[in-house]
Amino acid sequence: MGAGLSGVPAGARDWAIAVCVATALLVTGLSGQRSATDAGLFGPALLTVGGLALAARRRAPVPVLAVTGLCAAGYQAAGFDVPAVAYLFAVYAAVRAGHRTAAVVASVAVVAVLPLAALASGLHDTGEAFARARGALELAWLVAAGAAGEALRQAERRADEAERTREEAARRRADEERLRIARELHDSLTHQISIIKVQAEAAVHVARRRGEQVPEALLAIQGAGREATRELRATLGALRDDDTVPPRGLDHVPELVEGARGIGLDATLTIEGQRQGVPAAVDRTVYRIVQEALTNIARHAGAATASVRIDCRPDTLAVRVDDDGGATPDAVPVPGVGLLGMRERVTALGGRLRAEPRSGGGFTVQAELPVDRAP
Repeated sequence: MGAGLSGVPAGARDWAIAVCVATALLVTGLSGQRSATDAGLFGPALLTVGGLALAARRRAPVPVLAVTGLCAAGYQAAGFDVPAVAYLFAVYAAVRAGHRTAAVVASVAVVAVLPLAALASGLHDTGEAFARARGALELAWLVAAGAAGEALRQAERRADEAERTREEAARRRADEERLRIARELHDSLTHQISIIKVQAEAAVHVARRRGEQVPEALLAIQGAGREATRELRATLGALRDDDTVPPRGLDHVPELVEGARGIGLDATLTIEGQRQGVPAAVDRTVYRIVQEALTNIARHAGAATASVRIDCRPDTLAVRVDDDGGATPDAVPVPGVGLLGMRERVTALGGRLRAEPRSGGGFTVQAELPVDRAP
């Protein structure tokens, strides 16, 4: 539709088209060689009904297809040599609505019936009857109407799919951003709060061993740390995702080790190999693996020492974190949120992760990340 009709309701446009087609059919029929008085009002009525039926082509395309086809055959039988314009509109509407089979069946029937209708009008020459039928409904017109309807149907379908794709992409971006923020909160806040909680518990323990009165502020910090940890795990536990723009990476691993030393853990760091060209996602994942491993050691392992080893190879970056805690080979570790998050990150980058008790006691976390396949 043109710009002038863009604000007109669809129903009003359909009626306007139907009235115009009916008027054109009626004028063409009445201006032909036969007059309305030759066949009474039957022929003009069919011409009018066939055109006005198009007003319902959106709501009921198949019934309109049948009505316009019957009307075309009827006014041909009544002696009106008028093109089946209304039927072509109906074919277009039916195919556009997706009723291709109905349009094909109806069209075959109409093409077969029109010569018979021309013979019923009084023609005795079969060739002339077929000529009139071809004039009323050229196969080229019929194919063009169907092709136009199919083309517009496909265009509308592609437009709908494109719109759905845009909406899904927008929702996916929003979800990814929400999950990225949640993941950052879990990875960073849980680590820091765990350190605060461990330090507070250690201070309370030392004070009680010495027989000293534990300050209320220290007890409040200890309780707040526990509560904050529970809240974070409950709120952010299911929200884990990977991010390719890391704020922290290999360069910040020494800070993690130094922080572990600050809470009384004898932690060491060894980095070997060339660190140039490490993808950002791998760089960040290594940091998060070390962070989570050290956090778990401080919270659960009861370890005195921990070692962090990072090996930068040409095609793989390997990281290993060991401790001498109380884990034993026959103890099956319960995967928590942090361990699941590590596994998800490593798997997303095409790597491998092992997190299990060591044969000699303690726990080990080992990951291998391919640096040539990472995004």
